[in-house]
Amino acid sequence: MAVCARLCGVGQSRRCRRRQRQNQQGQGSDSDMDEEEGERIVGQRQGDVSGGGGATAGPSDACEYGSGRVNRGGSSTGPLHPQSLAELPPELLVEILSLLPGTALPNVALVCKTFRQILNTETIWRRRCIEEFDMKGDLRKMEVGGVSSRDLYVKRVNQRLKSGRFMKLLPDYEQMDYRDVYTHLLHPYRHILGLWQPDIGPYGGLLNVVVDGLSIIGWMYLPPHDPRVEDPMRRRPLFRVHKWESNKATVECMYGHKGPHKGDIQTVKKDEFSTKCNQTDHHRMPGGRQEEFRTWLEEEWGRTLEEIFHEHMQELILMKFIYTSQYDNCLTYRRIYLPPEKPSDLLQPGLFKGTYGSHGLEIVMLSFHGTSARATKLTGDPNVPAGQLTLDVDLSRPVVLPDLENQRKIEKLSHLVMGVHEEVQRETEQQAKDISPTVSGAAAEGACGGASAAEGIEVDHGACSDSCQPGPSSSSSPLEDQPFVLPLGVMARNEVYPRTCRKCFYGTGLIAGHGFTSPERTPGLFVLFDEDRFGFIWLELKSFSLYSRLTDRLAHAHAPDMERFEAMLHNMQSWTS
Repeated sequence: MAVCARLCGVGQSRRCRRRQRQNQQGQGSDSDMDEEEGERIVGQRQGDVSGGGGATAGPSDACEYGSGRVNRGGSSTGPLHPQSLAELPPELLVEILSLLPGTALPNVALVCKTFRQILNTETIWRRRCIEEFDMKGDLRKMEVGGVSSRDLYVKRVNQRLKSGRFMKLLPDYEQMDYRDVYTHLLHPYRHILGLWQPDIGPYGGLLNVVVDGLSIIGWMYLPPHDPRVEDPMRRRPLFRVHKWESNKATVECMYGHKGPHKGDIQTVKKDEFSTKCNQTDHHRMPGGRQEEFRTWLEEEWGRTLEEIFHEHMQELILMKFIYTSQYDNCLTYRRIYLPPEKPSDLLQPGLFKGTYGSHGLEIVMLSFHGTSARATKLTGDPNVPAGQLTLDVDLSRPVVLPDLENQRKIEKLSHLVMGVHEEVQRETEQQAKDISPTVSGAAAEGACGGASAAEGIEVDHGACSDSCQPGPSSSSSPLEDQPFVLPLGVMARNEVYPRTCRKCFYGTGLIAGHGFTSPERTPGLFVLFDEDRFGFIWLELKSFSLYSRLTDRLAHAHAPDMERFEAMLHNMQSWTS
């Protein structure tokens, strides 16, 4: 109670406190007039310290702020010796309260009338919107960004005149404030911001949910058209949540070609949500499935079916269209994180676009784990689905390339890589032999004791494999470019690839039959070109994949720690296995 009394200024009456200050300062009637004027000014509506407007308190509540003094510029300086927070000048209270998280402000408003009135200041909520949700621009001048004009206009048909006119569907900004946007839009839907992977069978995907103007928009990220791997990513809006004129946010489905329509978002569980379209007829086209397929093909591949001469590729494309179109934007999404960055990493981890033969371009996530670099698929195909570990590179086993003449010979390159591969197999077999006698001896002690002992040995071996091996040589010596050329006979989807590289390492790539049958890891060569590009030569397939970094800014996407990221990778593989 003592704390609450001190915060709220409860205790002696204001007249007593004023009388005490007058006696202490020994001032006459002029100071009384100054203090009265100070109370009147402080009690008036205060301007936004950063340029925005907002109400603080009426004149009748002036003394709730404390009896401050007024300088010649007309601004209140507050009491000389404030006894509580409530006696501070309003502009200082605004600055202090704007530093608190938005979730704490409703409780602050319960402390006293002064705080409740101060929390009506737009400056506080504007700062919360910007710092917590990265909202850009001024609310009064804000436009709905990232949406085509077709989505912002709707045709209103006058049935009597049989004519139509277009009306712009924009909110009445003057009736909105940052507090409403924070309370009814940003805070209720904060849990869906960030990166997500849709559950679309083997194909997966990458969804980025961001604050965009007065809306929260879910953007599906699509790779550039094959084989232009270094082109920027394409984006397609799937849904949006907007706060316009009502106090309740509205969810709309953006899928299809008829503009926004009714949708719904449901939280399944932590780090998982689902979307539902309530008007799937908006997804249909007048020309039926054939027109829908031609439109989808042009958007997905940037070409017509007649321009794709490879029969196997035509089958894969048609299969993907049939599989993905059945969902009608009613999808479940699971949260994914960007990998944490460490100083010892060979290059900055993150998302990359890669070429995968007749399957086109796919998105992978590159992360580092001890002496291993791993690329996990975020988008996949019927052979190797999304969520699987497509590349596993051993950074403790660098490969020194021969001269350019010998690089062009596939036999020379295969001899180098297979030599390292056989060495890895011998070491693995030797480690298995060293462990088996210990496991057998532990098993002889009893079923329960043997099982626990065996588990302990496996864990220790796994930890040693990540920590006992030497780190990549690149950490001790500077990376220098060296000439690079693909061997003759190795197919590359993109003929324009870098002609110099920094380092090469032994690694394995995952291959499988249709339906992820008979999966196996096949040896290959990981080639680091620069900070934003790397490649992988699949020796058994005699093909080359080029990967280019995804440079889009992705907010609310970084993993809190490595443990959480590792758990996410494990879950991703279980979704598709």
